Amino acid sequence: VQLVESGGGLVQAGGSLRLSCAASGRAFRGTFSQYAVGWFRRAPGKEREFLAAINWSGGSTNYADSVKGRFTISRDNAKNTAYLQMNSLEPEDTAVYYCGADRDSTKVTRYPYYWGQGTQVTVSS
Repeated sequence: VQLVESGGGLVQAGGSLRLSCAASGRAFRGTFSQYAVGWFRRAPGKEREFLAAINWSGGSTNYADSVKGRFTISRDNAKNTAYLQMNSLEPEDTAVYYCGADRDSTKVTRYPYYWGQGTQVTVSS
């Protein structure tokens, strides 16, 4: 069972990045569409922060106030992949970004069962 994030990197303030979260492994084979997906981040010296979540179909999303209007979560179940489009990035967005997945959409915003290993996003001023 794997969730693999990609798309992180170094970007200037005001720039954009799109993160991907690819699901693979027995648990997700043919069933990724049954999982809700959430995105989180952890900045140095800070606790993990919930950012955004999307339900199994993509028809329902919710966002933390800190990223609402700047970040957009989406998914492509045919590709077993979820995305986080990040616009108007600020130095305060610098963190390791993680995706998580859970069959229970009420858990995916806090403690999803499956986690990726994270991808670093650095925003320079």
